[in-house]
Amino acid sequence: MRIGIVCPYTWDVPGGVQSHVRDLTEALLAFGHEVSVIAPADDDAPLPPYVVSAGRAVPVPYNGSVARLSFGFLSASRVRRWIREGRFDVLHVHEPASPSLGVLACWAADGPIVATFHASFERSRALSAAGPILQSALEKITARIAVSEKARKTLVEHLGGDAVLIPNGVTTERYAMATPLHGWPGDDGALGFLGRMDEQRKGLPVLLRAFETLGRERPGLRLLLAGPGDADEIRAKISPELRERVVNLGLVSEADKVRALHSVDVFVAPNTGGESFGIVLAEAMSAGAPILASDIPAFNRVLLGGRAGALFPVGDAAALAAAAAELLDDAPRRKQLSDEARAAVRAYDWSTVARDVVRVYETVAGDTGVVEISQSRP
Repeated sequence: MRIGIVCPYTWDVPGGVQSHVRDLTEALLAFGHEVSVIAPADDDAPLPPYVVSAGRAVPVPYNGSVARLSFGFLSASRVRRWIREGRFDVLHVHEPASPSLGVLACWAADGPIVATFHASFERSRALSAAGPILQSALEKITARIAVSEKARKTLVEHLGGDAVLIPNGVTTERYAMATPLHGWPGDDGALGFLGRMDEQRKGLPVLLRAFETLGRERPGLRLLLAGPGDADEIRAKISPELRERVVNLGLVSEADKVRALHSVDVFVAPNTGGESFGIVLAEAMSAGAPILASDIPAFNRVLLGGRAGALFPVGDAAALAAAAAELLDDAPRRKQLSDEARAAVRAYDWSTVARDVVRVYETVAGDTGVVEISQSRP
């Protein structure tokens, strides 16, 4: 099967949707399918052989974050050419409601179109206002996938229609084994955080407040941070006497991300909301890291209500500190959480998830022919 996949967010900035598209693509290629991805990217950026650049992205506030999207004449032209030359059996568009390539692809194409919805939010004035404009694109979609129940609820309430639930996937074997970073986790305990440090909803300020308490109670405890963000700004939020025990790796490679997950005694996910699934948890679970996460619905579901990872009240730094202290002092409990996490995450392995996606492709492709350029304009 020839499959065209549309990624809305810039390829060269890490994110959950980009990781989803990359891993799905690689799973499909391993199954023997032909796959091409189009994504925002600088023209001189190093890209995998299956990715085509739609042009440089621009930062746009979206869903409590700043997404880097492409939307304009150049992007539209490149999307149309990619569809024309691809002769795809099915077009798979991610986040078609975001102001990026997904909308352009839906407008440009006729034929079998599958859409995956990732985002979850309670209300969106921008989406409500853009509804009539988006409708001409969304009505072309043949089948819809939601990565979580919250993402499905957002789709139903804001855009109408329904979707089949297929969760995010994770390549579990990629995270299973790795050599810890030199000197980590050490003998006095280590906590870890992975995510965009400059996004409030990722919860790093909550963890830093908790570390102010834990660091004073436990003189050897360290905190390992990894992800994009202003290192000087993060450092300024930490008391001077604790700064040397907070190590900020910044933006890391995939290999170093895996090593970081194997370098801590407790992986902390203090997110305050806006998550529809929690791919960072699935990665940490695959690495067997004992997890302490905020009790948002998406994390609660992935961690099986606390069986595969400990939970604490959202935004409660004191509760985070207390729960982390308990785990640091209880090696058998950490081992139990690690074992439960490795078992639970098997349900999200791409070898399973990608086959469910292919079944959707097969359902919509049928005998309808290839995806072609639409003869009508929105």
